[in-house]
Amino acid sequence: MSHYQYHLFVCTNQRDDGCACCGNHGAQALRDYAKKRCKELGIHGAGQVRVNSAGCMDRCDKGPVMVIYPGETWYTFIDKEDIDEIIEQHLLKGKVVERLKI
Repeated sequence: MSHYQYHLFVCTNQRDDGCACCGNHGAQALRDYAKKRCKELGIHGAGQVRVNSAGCMDRCDKGPVMVIYPGETWYTFIDKEDIDEIIEQHLLKGKVVERLKI
């Protein structure tokens, strides 16, 4: 059994050479927001949800990106509203957000 019900890995990679990367799309701030919202909702921690930063996941052209385990569900997102929808639908209701899935 997994230590977490859901484990989110959010790419926060920042490239120094100016190439496309999730860091150029505010990924760190949105990752921080996701973690904060999960804590506010009381779903962060052992047996529940864990939000982690990740290095490059080689999906730069789809960025910013996150992957949620179990299920290996890949998402792209643009703003806090997208993060809220992923939290509400996927983490709280167990439903994949098809419009953000990659």
